[in-house]
Parts: sequence; structure tokens; C-alpha cells
Amino acid sequence: MVRTQKPQKPGRGERHSAAWGKRLSLVLLMATGMAFGQHFGATGQSSISDKLSPDLADMLSASPHVAGFQANTSVKVIIQYKSFPNAADMLQVQKLGGTVSRQLRLVHGAAISVPIRSLLQLASDPRVTFLSVDHPMQVADDLTNDATGVAAAWNAGYTGAGVGVAVIDSGINDSHPDLWNSSETTSRVVYHEDFTGTPTTNSNGAKYDLYGHGTHVAGIIGGNGYLSGGQYEGVAPGVSLVDLRALDENGAGTDSTVIAAIEEAIALQNTYNIRVINLSLGRGIFESYTQDPLCQAVESAWKSGIAVVVAAGNYGRLSVDGSNGYGTITAPGNDPFVITVGATKANGSPSASAETLASYSSKGPTTYDHVVKPDLVAPGNDVVSLSAPGATLETEFPAELVTGTDGNNDYFTLSGTSMATPAVVGAVALMLQEQSTLTPDQVKARLMKTTYKMGLTSTSAYVPHLEQTFVDYYDLFAVGSGLLDVQTAITNTDLAPATVGAALSPTAVYNPQTGVVSLVYGNSSVASTSVVWGSSLVWGTAIVWGSAEVNGTSIVWGASLPWNTNTLSAFSVVWGSSTGTSTSAASLVWGASVGNADAAFSDAGDDEQ
Repeated sequence: MVRTQKPQKPGRGERHSAAWGKRLSLVLLMATGMAFGQHFGATGQSSISDKLSPDLADMLSASPHVAGFQANTSVKVIIQYKSFPNAADMLQVQKLGGTVSRQLRLVHGAAISVPIRSLLQLASDPRVTFLSVDHPMQVADDLTNDATGVAAAWNAGYTGAGVGVAVIDSGINDSHPDLWNSSETTSRVVYHEDFTGTPTTNSNGAKYDLYGHGTHVAGIIGGNGYLSGGQYEGVAPGVSLVDLRALDENGAGTDSTVIAAIEEAIALQNTYNIRVINLSLGRGIFESYTQDPLCQAVESAWKSGIAVVVAAGNYGRLSVDGSNGYGTITAPGNDPFVITVGATKANGSPSASAETLASYSSKGPTTYDHVVKPDLVAPGNDVVSLSAPGATLETEFPAELVTGTDGNNDYFTLSGTSMATPAVVGAVALMLQEQSTLTPDQVKARLMKTTYKMGLTSTSAYVPHLEQTFVDYYDLFAVGSGLLDVQTAITNTDLAPATVGAALSPTAVYNPQTGVVSLVYGNSSVASTSVVWGSSLVWGTAIVWGSAEVNGTSIVWGASLPWNTNTLSAFSVVWGSSTGTSTSAASLVWGASVGNADAAFSDAGDDEQ
């Protein structure tokens, strides 16, 4: 894929500012909500309240105080049971005024719409384990290929042939010649299924992908460059693509549509040899990953043998109380199993050494759990990939269209962690073609060990339409283990343990006595001195802030804090629960994304210089 330099469009900046205005107002709304535990604790219903996600609890507490509130106002939720819901469970939902949208076998639950007044009655059912909002879901170059060393894999004969990749997105336009086989006789998009319940064609002639995001993602993974003379070839041009459409013509979906698509990917795993899932989407974090049904779904895919690669998010410029974008990873990229990807920019050069962090790329640690994310970064700025003619993005931003060798607008330019994620997915497909026995954990560990260690302390980026300069620091919460290096990943032969969970992303823990943050490894079978998590092998000495050892854990954040000291409010926003402050301090970051459909991953990552 190729990035291009182009003038900034004024209209895009205006739209972006309006979207942020909405998010900030939602932050204020969340801040005024009463804590559910305090509101109901005195009634002896603490066990019931524990079954409600924090944002659902806030909604229940605040609703009676909101002007115009009606007792029968409904909310879309995902309800999880101890075992898959039976007819009696669904009948109980209906008796309480609810309706069932779809059952979600993967998480022993269902997507339902239910009156807010019935939430406590549902939570009191002993078979119910958790209720959470069915959150809105958003969609999150030969320069890419050169910077990541893809040519070495191609020269060795690896194209991803025989490997199936499930793209859970807005659909894939399978008529694009770049997604056909080398003889241009058969499409490599081998399966389509829609989970949105919305039309799959529109009046502009778009088919399957009415938004334009999924086709772009598919091209980065496996386009063959047919209409560009190879210039805009994807990373793994021989892969088979499984199109599981979970986002509509506006790039919008919900937790339940994505969970249903993940469930289908697992069901089709053997039929199409699905070894990787691409999730270039995300939303805010409202509870621990251990309770979040979206995170539980990606873990199920991982445990079934499918590597799940997820965008980190595009909120790196969000600075709550001076936090400089830390603590803004989106779900399900907050899950320690999955491979979470941040974005870099090429600065007009094909060299890996020229890549710098894109200022919009979300940074860790994760809200609530403080998991160290992202796991690695890949090129994601100004990426040219396949267009979907007649789709929403192409219609709204015609200046981003790029002509192919046939003189038509065959390609389109987008930026974001959505574009970095499929570059890693393509690399995983090449690795699995070379060594098909690799488990998801072994893939993740090898990718992280072999990254290019960027070795930078800080860089700055000027964003023209915002008229603002952003400074980024290169710690492990910003760039993870480093920049994707396909050439080294393909030639490396080290194997992490095959045990599921052997490559869990570590957790960062704050020690109030010493005032430092240290790494704690989530799986005792992988020692800190192993090839998986040894700091000098995976993270690189320049990436970890500090090299001292305390009780066998590496100090990663101490007095040399790059953006402030732990005595100021910025620290509390990120470390909330670990510093003794309320978890709501950390979750304030996520008031920004509740119900906001404008902040599509592909659009939030605006170009920068």
C-alpha cells in the first residue's frame, strides 16, 4: 500500500471538531451520574448491583432525575446467563416488557431491549451473571510493505495462500479485481454473511460494503495490486477472505452484531481454514475485560485456535487532565489475549527507521485492568487501498479517491489504527502459511519479539486542521514492543509455549509506597526471562522507562514519567483504581465515545505532518 501527500480538506476538520464537541458533553454527563454502589448499597442489593456494568448502573441511577424520563424507557443490553438461555429465560424477559433481538451462544446470552425499570428484576434472577449495554460499535502502500519487510516473505514464496482470514467490518466488495485470484477468474472472497439486518446494496450501486471501510481493510490484508501494477498490493495477496458484515452503511454496529460475527467465524473455522480475525473497530471500555461480553467473545475465538488482531483506537490526542492520550485503548483491544495494534506514519520514506508514532494512535494502559497495550505498531497513516464505488466514504470524501491503471477510481486513502491492524493480519497469514502449526499465542509472541525496536525518546506531529502540535513519547504504552517487522518474523524460529494464554499481555501495577509502576506477568508459565517477555528481547531497552528490578518485575513508569509526576491529576485519570481514587476517574476517558457514531476509526485518524 502507498501513502500519498495531499492537501487537508477544510470540511473534514469541521466534522471532526463537531464530533469531539459531542464527546466532551457526554464526558460531562457521565461525571454527573450517581455511583450505583452508593445508591443501592444501603438496600442490601450489592450482589445484584454487581451484575450491572458500571455505565448501566449509572444509567439506572440517573434516569429518574433526567427531564422527560419515562418508567418504560428501554435500553439495549446484552444479558449473560450461567448457561445458554432457555425458553423460560426468554419468556421472563418478555414478561418484564423486553424483546429479544438475537441469542448469543458464544457468551451464554442474548441481545435484548428492556425497560430500564426492569433491570433490577432481571439482575435478581440467579441464572443471570451480568448485564451490560449493547454498545454502539465504530469502525477505528508500497511504503507499508517496504517499511515492514514484506518483500522478503514474498521472495520466499509466502503469499498467505491457503489461509482464511475473517474480516468483521462493513463488508467486502468482492467485485474488485484486486481481490480475485492471480488468473483473475475467481474471487478470493469465499463467503458473505450479514449480521446488521440492513440492506446489502444501495442506490449508488454499492454491494456488500455500503460504507467502504471493510473493502479498504481487505485490500491491505490481501489485495493483489492488479489495477495498480502492483503498487497498492496488500501484505498477503494469496489469502482467502471471509466477509462477516457487522457494520452498516454508516460504519455503525453494536456489540451483539460483532459477537454474532465472531461466533460465525468460529463455526466456519474448519470450512474455510479461518486462522485469523481482523477487527478494525472498537468502542469505549465500561467494565473489566473479564466481564465484557465483547472481550469474552474474542477470547473464545482465540481459545478455538484463531488469532484475533484488533485496532488500538484513535484517541491518542484525547488529553483528560493532561493525560496526553494515555489510557485510551478501545475494546476489545483491551483484552490481554488478543494482538492489539497501534499506528505509525512513514514521513514519506519506505524505511522502517523513518516511521514515527501517529499522534491519534491510542495509548495504554487499559481502563480498569491496566493491561499493557498496544502490543505492537504498524503503518496506518495515509494508506491507499481498495475503494468500494458508491459506498458512503467514497461519496463523502471524493478527494481521497485514487485512480488505477484502468483510469477508474479503484483505490481510496484512509488513516487510522484500522489501517495498521490489517497489515499485521496479513503478516500473521504469511507466518501461518510458513508454519501452519503455530498457535495464536506463538504467533503473538513471535510478532512481538521480532518487532523493529524504534529507539526514539519522543517526536512531535503538527496536525494542520487542528492547528496543534502533539508530542509523543516512545514507551511501551505508546508503541508496545515496536514496529511490525515481517521479514524477521518469517525467519525467526523461536517458539513460545503452545499453552493457551502463554502470551497474555502483562499488567502494569502501581505501588503507592515506591511511587512506581511495574510489570506483572499474567501467566506464570512464561517467566520474565523467557524469549516471550524478556525486556531486552521483546520490549527493547529504549521502550521500558527504567531498568531496575523490584521483586522480579520491571519498573516501567517511575520518576521519569514522560508527561507528568504521579502527584498530579493526569496520573489519577490513567491509574484511577490503583491509586485509591474511584474507577470513575479512569472511565471519564470513555464518556467520550458513548453512543457517538461520528467517530469512525477510519475518520478519527486524520492526516498529520
